[in-house]
Amino acid sequence: MRGGVPFKQVSMLQHRLSLTSAAVPATSPVDEARLRGVVDANFDALWRFLRRLGVPESDVDDAVQEVILVLARKLDQVTVGSERSFVLSTAFRIASDTRRRLKRRREVDDSPLRALSSAELDPEQTAEQRRLTLLFAQVLEQLSLELRAVFVLYELEEFTMAEIATTLELPPGTVASRLRRAREKFEQLATEALGKGGAP
Repeated sequence: MRGGVPFKQVSMLQHRLSLTSAAVPATSPVDEARLRGVVDANFDALWRFLRRLGVPESDVDDAVQEVILVLARKLDQVTVGSERSFVLSTAFRIASDTRRRLKRRREVDDSPLRALSSAELDPEQTAEQRRLTLLFAQVLEQLSLELRAVFVLYELEEFTMAEIATTLELPPGTVASRLRRAREKFEQLATEALGKGGAP
């Protein structure tokens, strides 16, 4: 696992390229080199963002491929330099659709959110670090999708407020308001969870 993204049975690069190849038919007029470059540059952030928005690990590869398919279809409309914003705004919409579908089917993702930090937790790390990582995931899961998206992009992906506004297609004032509310809610939930011994 690197950056919260599991290698599974193939290397990350092979996985990226296989998803990209599946997304772009051989007859597609899309500039395949540009598409591959955009996917390679944004794959880790895309995967983490989808997981942090609550897409179950079992569905995240499908969601990633959906994002790549949308990107492949619209790449000629994406301004050079704004590819990351396009990828993550598309991911936000797909995560929202996925969560709605799962809610209708009443499925629950019971796997812990493993994409919380860029450092892999190994067996030698302390139980306290693992407990806090799981606690963070559980608290994050309790935020609404709208608040969580802004919180994740600002606090974890280190986007600026202007980048978030562009990515999520929101007015800057809405971004600021959601970030403030997300921080307040996160702090409240984390304080309550820590007071209960780590069970939110």
